[in-house]
Amino acid sequence: MTQAVLRPAPGSSESPVRAPDAAADAEPHVEPPARPGEFAPVFIGPLRVWPPVVLAPMAGVTNYPFRRLCRSFGAGLYVSEMIAARALVEQNPKSLHLSDFGPDEDPRSLQLYGVDPRYVGEAVRRLVGEGKVDHIDMNFGCPVRKVTRKGGGAAIPARPRLLARIVRAAVGAAGNVPVTIKFRMGISDELRTDLSSGRVAQEEGCAAVGLHARTAAQLYDGQARWDAVAALKQSLRIPVLGNGDIWEAGDALRMMRQTGCDGVIVGRGCLGRPWLFRELCDVFEGTPARPPPALGVVIEIMLQHAQWTAEWFGERPALRAFRRMAAWYTKGFRGSARLRQSFTQVETLADLRAACAGLDPAEPFPRSALRVSRGKHSGTQVVSLPDGFLDTLEDDAVPDGADDAIEGDGG
Repeated sequence: MTQAVLRPAPGSSESPVRAPDAAADAEPHVEPPARPGEFAPVFIGPLRVWPPVVLAPMAGVTNYPFRRLCRSFGAGLYVSEMIAARALVEQNPKSLHLSDFGPDEDPRSLQLYGVDPRYVGEAVRRLVGEGKVDHIDMNFGCPVRKVTRKGGGAAIPARPRLLARIVRAAVGAAGNVPVTIKFRMGISDELRTDLSSGRVAQEEGCAAVGLHARTAAQLYDGQARWDAVAALKQSLRIPVLGNGDIWEAGDALRMMRQTGCDGVIVGRGCLGRPWLFRELCDVFEGTPARPPPALGVVIEIMLQHAQWTAEWFGERPALRAFRRMAAWYTKGFRGSARLRQSFTQVETLADLRAACAGLDPAEPFPRSALRVSRGKHSGTQVVSLPDGFLDTLEDDAVPDGADDAIEGDGG
């Protein structure tokens, strides 16, 4: 098994554009709201997205109930969790259900994962032919071991000819439905591919690109390097969306002002905090963001989320999966450690309500919790790749086993 080497980024005489420190909790990060006409809608093919905010696809999170909840707080583009192209083609029941949209969703945006252009093309043809989607995003940023060790996910951009074949298959099958791709800066600092991936996307007809400003070796560690977003924007004609460390509404404005990107992708910042999209709408419309809700309202939102999740997936499986989300909602409040322990026993909606009984509904949202990471924060890694992968980067062949029908963990 080949492993990509992780070393510190080369030094620079200039200060890089970086996201604010997510661990900082002493003072609020103040960013003036948008000025009239300062920002424009981002157009992804025929889709007009305003505010220019996209929900990042996250495995086990951005299912229909969560998208429905986030959408209730404001406009934007809300993308499904990652669906494997081969699983769709082979009619895998779980993948088919995950790819479903609710009757109120418009536009319908789906993220697709695939390595074999045949599966990708066929999956896109089916999705478009059935009138199921209005937008397809392709995942080339998934950094998890089970994906990269087979040459998939974040490993694919290191082989630009293979990347081009996959993107060409998707765009060719999509017709008038816009295709975008999302990727990382590269496998590691020594294997940077962000600029070449952007060029492939533009040349093959993508409507826009999204860049998670970390390498696969970084996983979700440290600060996102927004200077990479700026460099990508300067190199392309198509819209560029920046992803990484949007914890508060002001971060989105700051990223766009510092990098010139056309929009932002919000991931971990909205976990347990779907009202972040309301705050984003506020600042892009030129008004200060409304304050986060007190604990009583947070619990009401959480219970609504749980109710919709139970209706979509069935109560017991839904509530078992919901335990981590309940912990995200209550993180930072007094007694949250005790609550997390209670949530580990939750099996039903009644259990969840009982676990929240006796909480003080007037307790304000803790400022210190706004920039505390939720979800993935597992340090760095040495990226696993197929044997000999780095010796054949000009190869456009599909790596053996890379398109097994698995669902990944996002990028």
